[in-house]
Order: sequence, then structure tokens, then C-alpha cells
Amino acid sequence: MKSDITDRLFGSLTVCRRAGFIVAGFDSAKDSLAEGKAKLILVAADASEKTKKEISYYADRANVPVMSTPAVMDEYERHIGKRSAVIAVCNEGFADSIRDKLTSDGSQPLAES
Repeated sequence: MKSDITDRLFGSLTVCRRAGFIVAGFDSAKDSLAEGKAKLILVAADASEKTKKEISYYADRANVPVMSTPAVMDEYERHIGKRSAVIAVCNEGFADSIRDKLTSDGSQPLAES
């Protein structure tokens, strides 16, 4: 089941990256939240609790949802080219699509925004 959801997730993230709507890395994601560009924050399964708490704080301030993914940082690196615990999706359509894929798998938001 994890493989199916990660395949669908990375299919969407790959297209999103090619379109230029992915920001990878904690600081870059935080900046995209501050600039009002981020529409969804994704957090790797192996992200530290500190990272989850901090990005949730900034996302909550920007009223942007944060979701945990079943994928780990090494998978992010393999599919989007950067090892990162945090990814910002900066397009509403892609964000909605990815959110739907994750919630259909039973994933829950880290923080309600």
C-alpha cells in the first residue's frame, strides 16, 4: 500500500517540479510561506519532531495545510533531486491533487490550518 501511494505522490510531485511549483528544504519552504506562495507543505516520514513542529508553526501562521507523507527524505532526493524533510507545493491545483491522494490513503494533516 505504501508503494502505491508513494508512486502516485511522486508522479504528481515530478510533474509539479517540472512545472516549477516545488520548493524543497525547510528554509526555502518557510520563505515561500512568508511570501504567500506555498499552498501545501509536505513533510517526510523521517523528519524530526522539531522540524515538524517548526514548519507547522509557520504554516499555521500562513494558513497553509501541512501533511505528513509516507515517503522518506531519501525518496524525495531520488524523485525531486534534493534530499529534504520539507517540500512546499506552490500551486493550488497541484496542492489539491496531492492532498486528495494523501487523504485517500488515510493520511491526516499534521496541523489544521
